[in-house]
Amino acid sequence: MKHYFNQMSRGITTDWMLKELDVPHEQVTINFDSGENLSTEFKNINPMGKLPVLVDDDVVVTEVAAICAYLADKFPEKQLAPQVGSAERATYYRYLFVAGNTIEPAFSLAAFDMEHPQPSSVSWGDMPRILATIEAMTPESDWILGQQFSAADIVFGGLLDFTIVFKWYEPSSKVIAYVERIRQRPAYRESHGGFLAMIEEA
Repeated sequence: MKHYFNQMSRGITTDWMLKELDVPHEQVTINFDSGENLSTEFKNINPMGKLPVLVDDDVVVTEVAAICAYLADKFPEKQLAPQVGSAERATYYRYLFVAGNTIEPAFSLAAFDMEHPQPSSVSWGDMPRILATIEAMTPESDWILGQQFSAADIVFGGLLDFTIVFKWYEPSSKVIAYVERIRQRPAYRESHGGFLAMIEEA
């Protein structure tokens, strides 16, 4: 497997996922400064020219949630996904996809002091609903699936961590506590150390 990555991209989340799994793979760092992500060679892999990308033999997977879901299913013995068909699997899917489809677009606009002119026409609605959703969905203790840490925590919790690092909003004590639990995981610390150091120096 090849993981196309840059520590200042969303690839930091899939790097964390790979470190949680502890499986062999080749890390391919893409240099943004030299425009490697916009090269013809890279765009033949991902026409968006975006990271992360996972290449597993002839399979190409893009998008953070898709990569994490693919990896969790590829290595079921690592127990980073609940059983297919279970009620827990439905919850798992919800958290995997609400992060990128609903929460991140709203915060991305808000970071530039923008709001969609017709909130009812887009998946993320408006910020009051986004904040209420985050608060309602953040687990009080342990992880999204109770005591089982999963790829859903990596995707959902990783995004909440990102919003706190960049001070996109004032999180509640419940959200802060959940993110702090995430930050204690060895794989998180290994994957995010350089990223957090760069942010602190900026």
